[in-house]
Amino acid sequence: MSSSKMGRSDIKELLDTARDHFREGNYRIAESLLQQLLMVDAKNPEVFHMMATIFYDQGKFNKAIKTFRRALEIDPTYTDASVGLSIILNDLGRYEEGKKVFVDAQEALARKSTEADPYLQEKLATKHDELGELYFQYKRYDEALEQYNKALSLSSRKAELKMKVVECFIKKDDEPRAMKELKVLVQEYPQFVPARLKLGLMYFNSKNTIAAVEQWETVLLRDPEHPVALKYLQMAQESGSTLLA
Repeated sequence: MSSSKMGRSDIKELLDTARDHFREGNYRIAESLLQQLLMVDAKNPEVFHMMATIFYDQGKFNKAIKTFRRALEIDPTYTDASVGLSIILNDLGRYEEGKKVFVDAQEALARKSTEADPYLQEKLATKHDELGELYFQYKRYDEALEQYNKALSLSSRKAELKMKVVECFIKKDDEPRAMKELKVLVQEYPQFVPARLKLGLMYFNSKNTIAAVEQWETVLLRDPEHPVALKYLQMAQESGSTLLA
């Protein structure tokens, strides 16, 4: 069927097929289908987002940037496109430009909805989290903290995100702040094992073995076979040396 004779159901079917191939990583097939879609529907930001991602995978950065921007022209609140564009710009060393793209998308989303939408909030929190991971990867820990804290204000995944905040403080060599955050985290989420393991390790490094063992034994009360807690307890028994957090 020629593109000019496609009906609404045909376009939807083509989009669904392109989306499936895109998600499975079959970019060559997906690109061909997306090109057909652009001939009949040049107003769908998802199509441009997928095309831009394919261009990025091919190393065609300029085309990817242009295509991501086209997706955002159609829908400034399309967060997948804003994150994709931010990632490329950061890869190219254009950090401030990448940050501005994401901030603009956030502001556009805030203008679009005056009422809090839990689904949108969680989705936006995920994007802040992803951008925080990117900054963390590039050792830009202040920017990572900023993004993780924004994610915290929107997400229900408090314990997980607070743990990432802790890791930032550790990387910044701000161990007092990291330990303070961990103590609060353990109080608020007593069953969150990663926090207890990390807090115990920080106690151990500061020569407070008794407090360290208390944290690890608390983990073992809930899970007697927890391998990491068992390893740390053995370490405390056998070694008097410090271990980097």
